[in-house]
Amino acid sequence: MKQSMSLIPTLKETPADAEIKSHIYLLRAGFMRQNASGVYSFLPLGKRVLAKIENIVREEMDRAGAAEVLMSALQPAELWQESGRWYSYGPELMRLKDRHERDFALGATHEEMITTLVRDEIKSYKRLPLTVYQIQSKFRDEKRPRFGLLRGREFLMKDAYSFHAEASSLDDTYERMKDAYSAIFSRCGLNFRAVLADSGAIGGKDNHEFMVLSEIGEDTIAYSDSSDFAANIEMAPVIDQYEKSYEAPLELEKKETPNQKTIEEVSQFFQLDASKCIKSLLFKTGEEFVLVLVRGDHEVNDVKLNHLLDGQETELATPEEVKELLGTSIGSLGPIGVKQVKIIADHAVKYIVNGVCGANEDGYHFINVNPERDFSETEYQDIRLIQEGDPSPDSLGTIKFAKGIEVGHVFKLGTIYSEKLNAAFLDENGKSKPMIMGCYGIGVSRLVAAIAEQFSDEKGLLWPDAVAPYQIHLIAVNPKEEAQSRLADELYSQLQSLGYEVLYDDRQERPGVKFADSDLFGIPVRLTVGKQASDGIIEWKERKNGEMKEVKVEALTEELASRFKK
Repeated sequence: MKQSMSLIPTLKETPADAEIKSHIYLLRAGFMRQNASGVYSFLPLGKRVLAKIENIVREEMDRAGAAEVLMSALQPAELWQESGRWYSYGPELMRLKDRHERDFALGATHEEMITTLVRDEIKSYKRLPLTVYQIQSKFRDEKRPRFGLLRGREFLMKDAYSFHAEASSLDDTYERMKDAYSAIFSRCGLNFRAVLADSGAIGGKDNHEFMVLSEIGEDTIAYSDSSDFAANIEMAPVIDQYEKSYEAPLELEKKETPNQKTIEEVSQFFQLDASKCIKSLLFKTGEEFVLVLVRGDHEVNDVKLNHLLDGQETELATPEEVKELLGTSIGSLGPIGVKQVKIIADHAVKYIVNGVCGANEDGYHFINVNPERDFSETEYQDIRLIQEGDPSPDSLGTIKFAKGIEVGHVFKLGTIYSEKLNAAFLDENGKSKPMIMGCYGIGVSRLVAAIAEQFSDEKGLLWPDAVAPYQIHLIAVNPKEEAQSRLADELYSQLQSLGYEVLYDDRQERPGVKFADSDLFGIPVRLTVGKQASDGIIEWKERKNGEMKEVKVEALTEELASRFKK
């Protein structure tokens, strides 16, 4: 493609609302433009990167045995009402009415649609298993779109769905999809981790997120420094490997603690480490209350707590509810003498000797608290967030943290949707059973940004070969100079005939502008036709490391073949 004939509007200045590298460079290099908050159009260079990622996804999905479909983005409300998600999904679901006042949704996801499609077409176990996928735009009315393509209101996604007669079949497909995802992200050149994750609003269990490691990631990954264990911080189990102090238990005492409410204040008041304090929090689940205890240097893990309480949503009780139920303010809460509510404590709490907790009386705390002696009616569970330095749950190494950008998610849905939507099949005995489902998503447009985050420098983008918009950026320094123009034109035709993807900068622009734009674009190899054109010599530059060399025209074909392994 001749650059003079394409739409590649570069920017010298950073757009005001662009905060991260990928957003800045994709706008400055003319890969995309914003149409509205969280809504972007892909321009020619961006569309080529997007298409290459799509092709990688298609090849690996096809290899994994999935068949491509394309479902409607406009979905009748009846499908969502049948599953119950029309009312529970939340304001992120974009809803609209047609001219006849019928309700529709713009597809945020396609579980309802694919389940009803398969329900209407497949009736026998003989047609199972089946895996289908699509690459299509999704719409979610994000409250705060940010970071360009990483959190938008319209985005391109690959979503796949599998249907099975037996759980073992789902297990096989799930592993095959995990392998396919690893292949996709590896081919894109990414540094990523597959981590244990929470299923969130989609439902189901046994699921993994694929995280691209990045400092601007919105998720925290807990991983072992000595094994391949990795999990979203909210899902990482904490193993019960605490050591109990050998100090002798002392007599329980109530002490006045005026205006000492937080763990930091109380621990300083008694000159104790926060690990000797018991943090007491009253949670509400439905109409029930539960008192949750963790060590003062630990934090309650809301996701673990929700799972422990059968998936019910929990929230902290209000100060008014705490006062009404336990007769105290939040800063003086404690478990001793509490009979009105269930008490759940993290495993670490039972190892505390001579600790401190609230006395359920404003301005007072107990000291010399020993859990098994002083509040025995307690259920101990793993309910805290894992911390750096904790033993890895697989007992190999210790835990470290990293930030990650979620680019893929695989779920074992089970029968959540097939039961609600009556997607059943007849087994070999003629008995009707709900189909067992899996769900597998990749943020295709999000991948563009994730790759740009990992592959960029102070000058611009650094695309890996597999997803670069072009392989070669050919620049004629001065197209008005006949020798340069003639050689550049000849090389452009020759390289295209050899099957190379070439962007040819034939513009009447200053050399500095051309080189700056080339660095912004991040195309792997730059070939510059300049003053030595009449001698048949061109300049070769590798964008990745900046290495430069002079190449004779007659040697160029061999050099390129070696570079691109042709």
